Amino acid sequence: MSYPNAPPPSYGQATAYPTKENEYNPSGTYPQPYASVQASYDQPPVAQPKVETGAYGNRVSDTPSLAFNAMSFSDKAIRRGFIRKVYLILTAQLLFTFGIIALFTFVYRIKHWLTKEGGAWFYYVSYGVFLVTYIILICIPSVRRKTPGNFIALGIFTIAFSYMVGTISSFYETNIVLVAAGVTAAVCLALTLFALQTKIDFTMCAGLLFALCMVLIFFGFSCMIVYLTVGYSRILDCVYGGIAALVFSLFLIYDTQMIVGGRKHELDPEEYVFGALQLYLDVVYLFLIILSLFGKSN
Repeated sequence: MSYPNAPPPSYGQATAYPTKENEYNPSGTYPQPYASVQASYDQPPVAQPKVETGAYGNRVSDTPSLAFNAMSFSDKAIRRGFIRKVYLILTAQLLFTFGIIALFTFVYRIKHWLTKEGGAWFYYVSYGVFLVTYIILICIPSVRRKTPGNFIALGIFTIAFSYMVGTISSFYETNIVLVAAGVTAAVCLALTLFALQTKIDFTMCAGLLFALCMVLIFFGFSCMIVYLTVGYSRILDCVYGGIAALVFSLFLIYDTQMIVGGRKHELDPEEYVFGALQLYLDVVYLFLIILSLFGKSN
């Protein structure tokens, strides 16, 4: 028997995988068990970044914090512009109205004609115009949102209501009218600051305000019946005036919060005419109530 002369392989050679057929890796390391395989199926599509828009169509950044800041800045800028419009319109209305009040109160001939010579007919005509334009502005959104029709309707409404308020003021003494105007300005300023600073959301109290309005209306009818049957009562007049002042003070706070925003309910930025109209009525009605409380008409 003959034996092979070649020495036996080492342990590393004996345990190594062959790199080629019938060959061993001399380094003793294992090769990769399989070659890399390319995928035979299509890769899934890469998701494109989503571009979001803000509440009014503005582009918002993809970064959450930047998106929030951009949207908030846009909304706040629109809201500030809306507030500026409302209060500019309100200022023009109040200047015109109190100008008419001053004219009817300080000019003796006009005051005498209104109180002595049949100015009541013009008062009733202005009341009819006021009522019609108010119903149109409240019930038809397209009228109060489209220019220049909304400004024309608001101007007619302001002229008619100013004539009514001026006629009523002409029946009071001049110093009483001045005091009532000053008190009204102070009260409205205080109520506006309160509406801006308070944490109470008055925009959720629409049902309560409606109920108070119904109480005020029915109490007013009761007062009229008492006046017609028994006669004028100063105490009853003061009670009615106090309730009315409370109701319209709450309405002023409610409307201010609806205009400024940041609450559960707020006005749309296109409703600047409606917002100015509501604030204007709140202020002027408060003036008339304070005027009736401060002095008896002639």
